Amino acid sequence: MKPIRIALTKGRLEKKTVELFEKMGFDCEQLHHKGRKLILEIPNQNLEVVLAKAADVITYIEHGVCDIGIVGKDTIIEYGGSFFEVTDLHFGACRFALAGKKGFDFYAGHAEKTIATKYPNVTRKFFDDKGIDVKIIKIEGSVELAPLLGLSDAIVDIVETGSTLKENGLEVYEDVAQISARLIVNTVSMKIYQTEIENIINQIEQVLRESEKK
Repeated sequence: MKPIRIALTKGRLEKKTVELFEKMGFDCEQLHHKGRKLILEIPNQNLEVVLAKAADVITYIEHGVCDIGIVGKDTIIEYGGSFFEVTDLHFGACRFALAGKKGFDFYAGHAEKTIATKYPNVTRKFFDDKGIDVKIIKIEGSVELAPLLGLSDAIVDIVETGSTLKENGLEVYEDVAQISARLIVNTVSMKIYQTEIENIINQIEQVLRESEKK
């Protein structure tokens, strides 16, 4: 049988996921010493791991070239997609927040506000749900610059500790959504490899339950 292929988000979720795999008893030697390899094996488990950018994880899962994905809820909310969102992995926890210059009353007045963000879909939904019209500017780099340069009235961005905001004279006005890493599964793979995938899900959930007890 072909290996079950797992698409794993590079960066901060990668480290936590490798820790999770090791708690499951997986040999993660290749993940620790990956070099330039693009597809990595987990020996004796019939598993392959593909390291990818967050948005690409969803693409690989949707198109069925990977069976299981580990990706942040932020990416799921922003890009959407057709797959099963199976388990909250309870790591990579942070939040989307509306933020801007300290002391600015964002909701005062009736003028249309401008929001800078890397996440236009998340931002649009947040304000649509409030019935507020805003102008959204897509930023790829340091979003915090936008209100400091006068480009926007506020930003919507991922906040972990809030230290970057504080250091730049910004503050959180309101939380938008809580986010963490999620396990997603291709809908067809779940049918074809149900036993194998459910076994992996059960192992993951067992480790999560044991971690909660400690």
